[in-house]
Amino acid sequence: MSTRTPLSKSIRVSLVSLALLGACKTTSADTAVPEGPTPATPSDRVAKPEDFAAVLAMPHRTAENRSRDASRHPAETLAFFGVLPDSKVVELWPGGGWYTEILAPYLRNDGKLTVTVFDPAGPEAYYGTAQSKKLLERLGADAATFGAVETATVIQKVEMGPDGKVAKTTIEALTLAPDGTADVVLTFRNSHGWYRNGALPLVYGAAFRALKPGGIFGVEQHRAAEGADPAKTAEGGYLPEATVIEAAKAAGFELLERSEINANPKDTKDHPDGVWSLPPSFSGGDKDKAKFEAIGESDRMTLKFVKPKA
Repeated sequence: MSTRTPLSKSIRVSLVSLALLGACKTTSADTAVPEGPTPATPSDRVAKPEDFAAVLAMPHRTAENRSRDASRHPAETLAFFGVLPDSKVVELWPGGGWYTEILAPYLRNDGKLTVTVFDPAGPEAYYGTAQSKKLLERLGADAATFGAVETATVIQKVEMGPDGKVAKTTIEALTLAPDGTADVVLTFRNSHGWYRNGALPLVYGAAFRALKPGGIFGVEQHRAAEGADPAKTAEGGYLPEATVIEAAKAAGFELLERSEINANPKDTKDHPDGVWSLPPSFSGGDKDKAKFEAIGESDRMTLKFVKPKA
């Protein structure tokens, strides 16, 4: 789940291959890493949830991350977005890398994964700097599992307040990949932050440019009630589905399909700390924790957009 801190800044992007260790097939003398999925044949080009079973069972995934599978439905979600073993995928704002640790091994042998990261040399006061350092270190330390993940580095413009905390962040430009080269661009629970910062058109536009004609833009986002004011709901991490669809269409996309894979009717969307009251954040600590545990993770839209071929 996303954090409450505003997401991204003035951006200069460069694609940089991580300095990885090569194509060895073990992480230790006695811990074998699966060879990776077999690419789909030309007659079998439809992604299926069972395609991801081997990756989800790999030992690099922590017990904590595995515990989220029942709420986040990664196999069903990635199959819905059409991710194949030889896809060229861009993951926007991966955070701690919950989806990255699934995508990277799945694409390692025949595909390519690019993730956006914040400048590791950026201000320590900004949460994204430390988060990106940690993700890069993990990817580099276990090259046998993750393969040659590429990065689109976000050079941040961060304005600090008198209290030493981040007061404002700005995105001025964003390039995710060479134009027309990606098969799939994915974002999980990030769009409310871009909406708050006025960056939703910029980020969705960058996704459109990066994709090939016919490429897929997959969006998962905490869902507000239809008709709600997005300026208010975004503060709590939620957006109306219509707001997301409108922004994607304005960028040039067409809505291809919706899914209720990540729906949760128990989510009343009126929590004291917004979506962060719910698991896994539990921002309120022990107060009403049992109540929020019973609700579970947020109600989320899952939308598949396509870049028109003509």
